[in-house]
Amino acid sequence: MNGTIVMDCVDAAYASIRAHADEILVLDQTIGDGDHVINLMRGLEALRAIRAEVEPLDLGAALKLAAGKLLSTVGGSSGPLFASLLLGMARATDGINGDPRGYARMYAAGVKAVQERGRTGTGSKTMMDVLIPVAQRFDELAHGARGVPQILLELPLEARRGMLATRDMLATKGRASFLGERSLGHIDPGARSSELMITAVCERIAAHSGSAVS
Repeated sequence: MNGTIVMDCVDAAYASIRAHADEILVLDQTIGDGDHVINLMRGLEALRAIRAEVEPLDLGAALKLAAGKLLSTVGGSSGPLFASLLLGMARATDGINGDPRGYARMYAAGVKAVQERGRTGTGSKTMMDVLIPVAQRFDELAHGARGVPQILLELPLEARRGMLATRDMLATKGRASFLGERSLGHIDPGARSSELMITAVCERIAAHSGSAVS
């Protein structure tokens, strides 16, 4: 992977979030501040605007530059959290060499950085209910000698399971936590946007590797 593929993944994430913007907005207006998708789109658009700077870079440098751009562009909690994800990944790119186990470690490092920044884990009705299970499943698949095509098929399924699970959770973080039991029955918007982006990125990487994700 390099800066060109990073930007391809940004494009894929942007297209997916844009296509589902109305849905995410309704979810956020129901239990959140209503600005999640607006902030997320702003950040992805800012990343697309620096394509020429990102594409020539190696993976670590590309992720680091993207993290800085998100941090300086995106408001609310999304900017620092997604910036932490990319920066944590950027710091764990050494020695990957195309090994799925290396990419799993890289992603897990990014998720750990988000967890430390947000001070929460699973069960809190947040994006972590998608990011953490996906990191765990990625590690299992990579160390179970599953091939790249199978990994790219299964990670979106894990992301979807995590996203759907937030419907039955009581929010303990963010604006939704003030709703108490009224937060039950609603999918978390951050979990939904995370699931959409993970799926889009897996599909784009599968296309690069000649695999197919359905």
